[in-house]
Amino acid sequence: MDRDDLRQLFDLTGRVAVVTGGTRGIGRAIAEAYALAGAKVVVASRKADACAETQASLEGLGAEALGVPTHLGELDDLTALVERTVERFGGLDILVNDAANALAQPLGAQTPDAFGKSFEVNVRGPVFLIQAALPHLRASEHAAILNVISIGAFQFASFVSMYAAGKAALLSFTRSMAAAYVGDGIRVNALAPGAVDTDMMRNNPQELQDVMAGASLMRRMASPDEMVGPALLLTSDAGSYITGQVIVADGGTYPH
Repeated sequence: MDRDDLRQLFDLTGRVAVVTGGTRGIGRAIAEAYALAGAKVVVASRKADACAETQASLEGLGAEALGVPTHLGELDDLTALVERTVERFGGLDILVNDAANALAQPLGAQTPDAFGKSFEVNVRGPVFLIQAALPHLRASEHAAILNVISIGAFQFASFVSMYAAGKAALLSFTRSMAAAYVGDGIRVNALAPGAVDTDMMRNNPQELQDVMAGASLMRRMASPDEMVGPALLLTSDAGSYITGQVIVADGGTYPH
């Protein structure tokens, strides 16, 4: 190991990264980090104006970027996202599934419609997006998939049971995919944040935000930028011997 080797561990120059949910919160922080690390970055979210604004912002950081309006619950959108990425940049090396649906209904009063919408975005969307991207990831020499889950996947989560169950399912798929795709040179890992100061978190009542922040040993929420380090580790050459794992970044909320 010399200085050049060390610098290259987190260098993403020339790699193509897709980040769903990439226009705000954790996804936006990861997209910006990838741009600064040299990647060509594609961000996806439901809102076209947010995609356009984020694309311009990433280009302002000196990166080649593309914003693609995408609904994770629409299977045709997933195929289109991959196709537009490859058409623009010629391949795909890194895929980050960060988009999520935080729809919450209490157990015993869940509707089939809400249940379907939750799992379409939180489980089916990421799984089928990976499937659509698979031929291009197989062609990459640096293929990495990162599924952003939640510590809710490990906790008693009666108030957000659909969300937590979806994230637990995505963790299970992460491990299964790591085993299935290791022969293709594709690494698959997960990141489980605790309470992070995002729009999704701020949609909760203040008293619930305070409880969630106070549940960690650090007695605070994370900033989205604090998820960048784990994400870069798991999707760069720095994590070349890591697959099928989950990094829990929760400030000491849940013992493992």
